[in-house]
Amino acid sequence: MRVKTKQYMQLDGSLKNQVSEVGEGILRRFDKTEFPVKADEIVCPHFMLFAWANGCPYNCSFCFLKGTFRFRGQHENGRVPLFFKDRGRIEKHLQAFLEAKNLPPEIINCGELSDGLCDEGTREKETFSEFIMKMITGTQHKVLFLTKSTNIAKFLENNWQKNAILAWSINAPEASKTWEQYAPNPIERLEAAKQVSEAGYEVRLRIDPMIPIENWKEAYSSVVEEIYSRLKPTVITLGCLRGLTTTIIYAKDKSWVKYLAEKSNWGKRPPHNQRLEMYQTVISKIRTHDQTVRIGICKETLAMYAALKMKPAEIRCNCTW
Repeated sequence: MRVKTKQYMQLDGSLKNQVSEVGEGILRRFDKTEFPVKADEIVCPHFMLFAWANGCPYNCSFCFLKGTFRFRGQHENGRVPLFFKDRGRIEKHLQAFLEAKNLPPEIINCGELSDGLCDEGTREKETFSEFIMKMITGTQHKVLFLTKSTNIAKFLENNWQKNAILAWSINAPEASKTWEQYAPNPIERLEAAKQVSEAGYEVRLRIDPMIPIENWKEAYSSVVEEIYSRLKPTVITLGCLRGLTTTIIYAKDKSWVKYLAEKSNWGKRPPHNQRLEMYQTVISKIRTHDQTVRIGICKETLAMYAALKMKPAEIRCNCTW
C-alpha cells in the first residue's frame, strides 16, 4: 500500500512535506483549494481526509453531499444513502499510513464525506470509533469525529482522550428545524458535547452554516449563550451558507437558495457585507465569554479575512492543529 507525499504550500508561505494519498485514496489530503492570492480566492488549510464512509443519515437541505454523491441518488425522504467501505481495505490504508516514516502528526478528519458518528449505535458489531481508535490510540495522530449525532456512548466507555477530538456542527434552532430535518436538535448536540468534554475529551464546535434568517442576530447570539452555559470548546469555527452548483441542482428543498447572491470559486453565498456583519456579531459575542478560544472561519475569501483583520497564516480552525 503506497503512501504518497508532496510538498504543500502552507498558508504562511512555507513548504511542508505531507501525505497526499494512501493507496486507493481512502486516506488523502483535501487540497482542492489553491494557495490564495486574489481577494476573492478561498482560504482553506489542507487537511487529511478519511473517506471511510460516504453519505449521511440526516437530511440537511443545504448539504454538499447531495451534489457530491448525486450518482448514488437520494432516498425519497431526501437522505443521501450511506455506504461503508470495506473494513479490511480501510485497515490496510490506515496501517500503511501509521507505518510511514518521517512524517508530521496529522488530524484525520473522518467527518467530511459522512457524519463522523454515523456508524455508532447502528450495529451490534464493533463500531467505527472502536475500530479506528484501537489503531490510532498511542500514536502521534488524532482522529477528528465531526458530527451532528448524539451517539457518544463508546467515547464515555473508553479512554481515547489523547487521540480523539469530537466536533459538532451547531446551528440556530430556528434554522436547524427548517433545514436539518433528521438531525438531533442543536441543544441535544450541545448536551452530548458537554458530556464528552466533562469526560476529558477535546471538543470543537462549528457554527456553520450561519444563515441570515429573520432575527439572525438574536438567534446566533443565543447559540453562543447556549454553548458557554455548558462547556468551553477549544476551537469555534464559523461559516456562512454556501451553495456549490451541484448542491443547488440536486437539493430537493431549495428554500435556502434565496439567501445566496454572491459568486465565488467555492459556490454562491450571501453578500460580503452581510456575512461580515454575521461574523463580527458572533465573534464579538464569543469574546464576551472567552478571550482565548481559537476562532476560525471556514472556506472564506481573502477579502473577508482582511475585513475581519484576521491573518490566514494564523488560522487554527476545525480540521487543523
